[in-house]
Formats: sequence, structure tokens, C-alpha cells
Amino acid sequence: MAEIPEGYQIELFTALTQPILLGGAPRTFAILNGVMTVLISLPLSLPLLGIPLGIAAHSLAVFLTKRDSYFFEILLRHMRQRPYWD
Repeated sequence: MAEIPEGYQIELFTALTQPILLGGAPRTFAILNGVMTVLISLPLSLPLLGIPLGIAAHSLAVFLTKRDSYFFEILLRHMRQRPYWD
């Protein structure tokens, strides 16, 4: 790697190194969870089932994201790869 000449600085914005979150959960999961919650609540007329399930799923996603911010990306990669030793 090239040395930085004296007197120059490189700015690093930490927002560019972290995943995009929506309400504390990854954006794609939060959007998918919201759509599934609406699909269960409105057309099926089950708001007492759909809304608590949506809140519980989002809370679980926030918990898992706080433990590891790349949890869902690693899970998707794990699910896509075929078993090697089987």
C-alpha cells in the first residue's frame, strides 16, 4: 500500500462501512417484514395476529443485528451454499 505524503489526510466516514438499517434492523428485512405484516393484517383481516408477529420479528431482527451487524448477510450466504461435506 502506498504511503500517504506528509500533510495529507484521508477521511473515513464510518457510515460507509456499516450496513444500512431501518429501525435498527437491516433495510431489506425491515421492508420484507413490513410487507408481510400488512399482507397478514389487511387482506386476511387478522390484525391481532399480524401486528404482534411483525413487531416480534422486527424485535428479533434488531436483537440479532445488535449482536452482529452482518448476521443476515452471513445467514443468506450460508443458505445459498450447498453442503460441502454431505
